Amino acid sequence: MKIPKFADQILFENDDIIVVNKPPFISSLDERGEGSSEISMLRLAKAYSEDAQICHRLDKETSGALIFAKHPEAYRWVSMQFERRKVKKVYHAVIDGTHVFEDLQIDLPILNVGKGSVTISRQEGKQAETWFNSLKYYKHYTLVECRPVTGRMHQIRIHLATQRASIAGDEMYKGQPVFLSKLKRKYHLGKEQEELPIMKRFALHAYEVTFKLMNGEDITIHAPYPKDFETLLKLLDKFDS
Repeated sequence: MKIPKFADQILFENDDIIVVNKPPFISSLDERGEGSSEISMLRLAKAYSEDAQICHRLDKETSGALIFAKHPEAYRWVSMQFERRKVKKVYHAVIDGTHVFEDLQIDLPILNVGKGSVTISRQEGKQAETWFNSLKYYKHYTLVECRPVTGRMHQIRIHLATQRASIAGDEMYKGQPVFLSKLKRKYHLGKEQEELPIMKRFALHAYEVTFKLMNGEDITIHAPYPKDFETLLKLLDKFDS
């Protein structure tokens, strides 16, 4: 995989903060037990700005807005906003099926069961809240806006799964990959060819983030869709609308 240049991903930068559009398939932090060869967003950030610290995480497959602090004061500044739930995050997801969500609130506690996996547990889980709105309807899919209030691991993914609205391609939570043959009539594969999904990951993108800069000014950073997400939506527009 070609490692993208950190500088090319920057959406906003000042003396305190960097916000990047994280590409898919790169971990936010070094993965444990992967050996030191695995590249991470934090490593790329430190090579760009020596004292960079990561302020939150995105799943490896998730693309979109990711905040870094350039110095310890800035890290504390942003971290406090996350802790107090003052950071507004907006994600876009393509989900299986047609679902009408109008300010749907899911408030189901999430328990981290280890090994990168979570479950809903009313007894032992930590409070988790997400709001959902449908943005665009297709015949077999829906583009959804997701606004997590808390920041639990896999929160959006598992909350959608509880609505039988798993994210397309999210096999961990029963989401099915999207194949062009399913959308396009008279789709023919060559002999001996195996069809690959349109997106090689689950369709989740951190679309926007709003927080306060150190001068007290509110800022909203918008992260454009990466190529694979954009391609999926274009094909849905063409063959599934």
